[in-house]
Amino acid sequence: MDNLTIRAMVRAELDVAIGWAAVEGWNPGLHDADAFWATDPDGFVALEHEGQMVGSGSIISYSGQFGFMGFFIVRPDLRGQGWGGHLWHERVRRLKNRLQPGASIGMDGVFTMQAYYGKGGFKFAWRDIRFQGQGREGTLPAGIVAADQVDFDSLVAFDGEHFPCARPQFLKHWLKLPQSGAFAYCPTGGLEGYAVVRRAKVGWRIGPLFARHPEAAEALFQACSQQAAGDEIFLDAPENNPAATQLVRRHGMNEVFGCARMYLGGTPKTQES
Repeated sequence: MDNLTIRAMVRAELDVAIGWAAVEGWNPGLHDADAFWATDPDGFVALEHEGQMVGSGSIISYSGQFGFMGFFIVRPDLRGQGWGGHLWHERVRRLKNRLQPGASIGMDGVFTMQAYYGKGGFKFAWRDIRFQGQGREGTLPAGIVAADQVDFDSLVAFDGEHFPCARPQFLKHWLKLPQSGAFAYCPTGGLEGYAVVRRAKVGWRIGPLFARHPEAAEALFQACSQQAAGDEIFLDAPENNPAATQLVRRHGMNEVFGCARMYLGGTPKTQES
């Protein structure tokens, strides 16, 4: 297309994209960008028109084993001209080239765009529903420790049971975000779950919260809730995980947002799938 360029982002432009995401109601964490940029600084692209960034997207590669696309935004006043489609297809092409043969690509798409992404080969896996509640004071549950008290390699291995691949570079930064809390559940010494809660544009967001069983999930949720006491908390719960749905309902959280989790190249085998 005339006068359109798709190129690598510079770091300051990612902050602009974060601002756009906040306007769209996605409520990104205040320091999320730092962790993702540290994980894959080549994983962000900009759509440029006449010298200005007018669109954005991420194409994160986790060591070539798994890819994830996000931050797909075209500036509202410039939509409807086909620019978004051009950017989206180019992002898929670039991310495929950054991954090992056969690696899957995941994304969360707003429901209204689900059919469009399906035409591009992405298959629906489940709905991710965002729930909103209130952080509460309380006594820290037994078995909860700070995540940095757990052997890092053990935590990476546990995370890899729930995420499509090991992601040590990402976790090294995610577990130490400013304005956050990272907790592990180790009631008998062994790791049975972990969770991170961090400040967002609005309130606090929990994610991930990975647990072997509902008791671990409950303890970790309570720890995160105490970190955000007196403020709003948000947790994304996959609908294919009944225990997650029961957790948010038990704590009186309300559905406020949702996306379709979709994959290109097959749904990875994890504890959640």
